[in-house]
Amino acid sequence: MTREEKSVVIEQLTAQLADNANIYLADISGLDATATSNLRRACFKAGIKLNVVKNTLLAKAMESSDRDFGELTKVLKGNTSLMFSETGNGPAKVIKEFRKKSDRPLLKGAFIEEAVYIGDNQLDALVDIKSKEELIGDIIALLQSPAKNVVSALKSSGGTIAGIVKTLSEREG
Repeated sequence: MTREEKSVVIEQLTAQLADNANIYLADISGLDATATSNLRRACFKAGIKLNVVKNTLLAKAMESSDRDFGELTKVLKGNTSLMFSETGNGPAKVIKEFRKKSDRPLLKGAFIEEAVYIGDNQLDALVDIKSKEELIGDIIALLQSPAKNVVSALKSSGGTIAGIVKTLSEREG
């Protein structure tokens, strides 16, 4: 690869790092062609982009990025694959599901919405991360529950103030 080709790849990687809030680094070495193809297919179905990259080029792209990748550059050893996803837990779920049949891929690290996770031991924590949409849904459900209590109290009490107070006090007790 010529110097010009390397600089083009670094620019492309830097742009990808800037455009994605959820970035995973994984080691897929040791997977045969069939398993690698199955992993790529699983990633595609989950909306995850999977690219194998050279560590030195990725390290330079991370350095030239505006983001702080912290300790993530230290895991750039051996085989490294980049996984980009719209959801923070998508790649972790794919990795965990794939590992039911294989011991790979190994999670090297992840960059999720400005937070850095290092090591394969972080996989379960990453699987449990909720997406923005899931959090919004949880908040809406919490906000709706008091309103539902009042509405049901209105219906069951016959609509009188005394009945509403009685119904609500019975529920809390």
